[in-house]
Amino acid sequence: MSGYDDSQEEEGEGREESVETIHRELTAFARRARSTAARMHPELSLVAFTLLAHLADQRGCRATDLAAHYMLDKSTVSRQVAALEKLGFVERRPDPDDQRVQVLHPTPSGYEVLTTAHARRQEVFRRRFADWPQDDLTRFAEYLVRFNEASVAYDASAS
Repeated sequence: MSGYDDSQEEEGEGREESVETIHRELTAFARRARSTAARMHPELSLVAFTLLAHLADQRGCRATDLAAHYMLDKSTVSRQVAALEKLGFVERRPDPDDQRVQVLHPTPSGYEVLTTAHARRQEVFRRRFADWPQDDLTRFAEYLVRFNEASVAYDASAS
């Protein structure tokens, strides 16, 4: 019985060590992502770039929808949207269903910034993974999908 208890304890310690490594590496990844975003377009923060990409993916949405989706304060979204508008990357249009509501849309310049950044990121990732075997890439992609799906489920249950 003590052998069983020892193996459970070792597994628990190994699990904690793995979780700590994951935390450390995800933190480093987030720092690099912010730094990379700053190099891609120096006037855009990572948050502004993310909001612009979301507007493109959704083909426009309200600022309140952005705040809710990213769990950001409305004032944060407002500042980021104002910066995007000032740069000419976002425009407001009346909602066809409710003229009182403004819908945010990327401008042609906004789409151009996103297209350029996407091409640069793709190239960076191609180089970063150039020496990875296909099996490792497939597994890593599956783990990231699984992690993000679990994160969405966790966030939904926490609200």
